[in-house]
Amino acid sequence: MQDPRLLPGVRGHPKRNLVPVFGLHNGVVTDLRLALCQSASSGDPQVNLEKGLAVCSRAAEEGADIAILPEMWQIGYAPCPDDEAGRARWQEMAIPRHDPWVSAFRRAASDLNLAILTTFLERWPASPRNTALLIDRHGQDVLCYAKVHTCDWGMEKALAPGESFEVARLDIEGGFVDVGVMICADREFPESARELMLGGAELILVPNACPMAGERTCQLRSRAFENMTAIATVNYSAPDQDGHSSVFDGMVFEQNGQPNGQPRDQLIFEAGDGEDVYLATLNLDALREYRRRETMGDAYRKPSAYRRLMSDEQSVPVFDRSDSRRGCVITEG
Repeated sequence: MQDPRLLPGVRGHPKRNLVPVFGLHNGVVTDLRLALCQSASSGDPQVNLEKGLAVCSRAAEEGADIAILPEMWQIGYAPCPDDEAGRARWQEMAIPRHDPWVSAFRRAASDLNLAILTTFLERWPASPRNTALLIDRHGQDVLCYAKVHTCDWGMEKALAPGESFEVARLDIEGGFVDVGVMICADREFPESARELMLGGAELILVPNACPMAGERTCQLRSRAFENMTAIATVNYSAPDQDGHSSVFDGMVFEQNGQPNGQPRDQLIFEAGDGEDVYLATLNLDALREYRRRETMGDAYRKPSAYRRLMSDEQSVPVFDRSDSRRGCVITEG
């Protein structure tokens, strides 16, 4: 039986993802238009479905290539109650990947000729997962990602964490782009974006559900800088959260004939807290040329010196947490 994480277009293996198989690009898709669907949730899955489809339709009208929704949009990132009965009701809101709620976005993607990243509480053995599904413009699933760094100190202790970071080649009008996904708190762990970069990602999509103004946006700036990847983040608008959806293009130096030239600002868009569909254009040709000449990413790393990064052992006592599910991998079946 095919592993459910290895959908058509996904490269690598869920437990071994060491060598990217994507070759060098040939300049296809000069400009990629990203629609950041920064919205507030109604709290009702059916209303959120209708609203999500409406913002995707608007994104297509504006000429977007990819529309991105906030984290766990299906339930509006509704918190899991602490009491047993409330938790059971919350878990019953989880839906499978083939649920009509998800399939509506597949139909919309095909009808609109638009790639869509939709998000939902996914039904899973034992506990549900915080899931993002990337659907291509033909209505086909190309990448399904479950949040790895669940917030185990809070309500996400009720979730099963994901187990890997995969990368997919997304078909776009005129070419393709290599895409990975992180969800919210994943950005707080540099390994997340690093793993996606090592898998070949040029663009990382980040559905979000937390206050973003200030230091958390700076984390995204760092992830883009150190990996030479573009990062597009979509948060909930006020009053749910504070918005500040953003796009960093991953290019921090101007070209001047040598690496590490004149610094430039890699932030190409940042929203305020209002509800809207924000469009940002990413120059993929420029990013691909930048990745060929500059020094970050995997160009000059020294992996043999990073032995502690692969250890599941908690070696620094100050970081020991009784509720940490360190090394926890929960697979289907």
